[in-house]
Amino acid sequence: MNANEYMQATERNLVHTYNRFPVTLERGEGVYLYDTEGKKYLDFAAGIAVSGLGYGNQELNTALKEQIDKLMHSSNLYYNTACGKAAAALKRITGMDRVFFTNSGTEAIEGALKAARKYAWKKKTGRFQYIAMQDSFHGRSMGALSVTEHEAYRVPFEPLIPGVGFAEFNHLDSVKKLVTDQTCAIILEPLQGEGGINTATQEFMEGIRKICDEEGILMICDEIQCGMARTGSMFACQSYGVKPDIIVMAKAIGSGVPVGAFAMTESVAEYSLEPGDHGTTYGGNPLVCAAVAKTVEIFEREDIQSHVKEMGAYLSEKLDELVNDYDMVLERRGTGLIQGLRLNRPVGEVTKEALKEGLLIISARSDVIRLVPPLVIEKEHVDEMIDKLKKALKGIL
Repeated sequence: MNANEYMQATERNLVHTYNRFPVTLERGEGVYLYDTEGKKYLDFAAGIAVSGLGYGNQELNTALKEQIDKLMHSSNLYYNTACGKAAAALKRITGMDRVFFTNSGTEAIEGALKAARKYAWKKKTGRFQYIAMQDSFHGRSMGALSVTEHEAYRVPFEPLIPGVGFAEFNHLDSVKKLVTDQTCAIILEPLQGEGGINTATQEFMEGIRKICDEEGILMICDEIQCGMARTGSMFACQSYGVKPDIIVMAKAIGSGVPVGAFAMTESVAEYSLEPGDHGTTYGGNPLVCAAVAKTVEIFEREDIQSHVKEMGAYLSEKLDELVNDYDMVLERRGTGLIQGLRLNRPVGEVTKEALKEGLLIISARSDVIRLVPPLVIEKEHVDEMIDKLKKALKGIL
């Protein structure tokens, strides 16, 4: 089959929920992807912040192949040799005490919301409401969508779960106005990805923690996109010195296999989910757990966090130069290897031109270029990206 035939088969057989770029990817190597025609693309999207180790990491691939040969799936009715090791790894890097594996970030959000409700129910507080943030994105299932503030996503599926209020991000008074004796949890992304690459302030993160402590509310940090060293800290909340009650993660924790998780403190777990409350057929299967355990092992051994800090500083420097040199580039946002450029025109024009230049970039809302490359990029890849992006920007002048 040629590229067009692959595209036609996809459009003919799948539900049309994505407007895909006209490229058919076939393989990856390092920080590059290749299409069926052999064209090479520098990947600064990483499968939307998933492929932290890039493509073709032989140590990871070997671990997965060995696990496939042993056992891919059994059931959570039985123990397996991989799940406990993976959970211990996530406990170690999150600082949490109990882990629940899911198949995606959205599923992990659903579990975290249920855990907060169950905590309030067992504590007999009568609390059931949530506070989320404006410009948030937590997923598209009904519960996750209920705490996602994006009208275009929400309206066709209303009524959603009731009892959700949206506060202004980085505005503590806005949060305080929504707190009632029925609030069970506050959920936020320390760095909003889909919402425009918006970084929480130190004051805001500390303030949310203080509100939760004073009011008996759980703090849920959605680290699905900004976690796993992408900001330079293993999890973004750790850079603030703030420990939430529940951390939600996915994407890079499995380096490309479909896995998510939510983790909680022991004090929350004691009054939260019990047998029968929540479940999953595939979550925590041996294959994905092997991926999680090996991914964490590589991240820790190779000190990916330090590398991200170094590359993030270099990327920031180069992006700031673009802000100074191009009138259409209004500002740089973000930190580490989750950064954005806000433009004065639709990002879609730039992403199309970038594709022609062999560069994969994505958007965050309609006016921000989102740059979330594999975490193993080097300075030469940043330079290459800047060169290709300049050509794309000139292409729309």
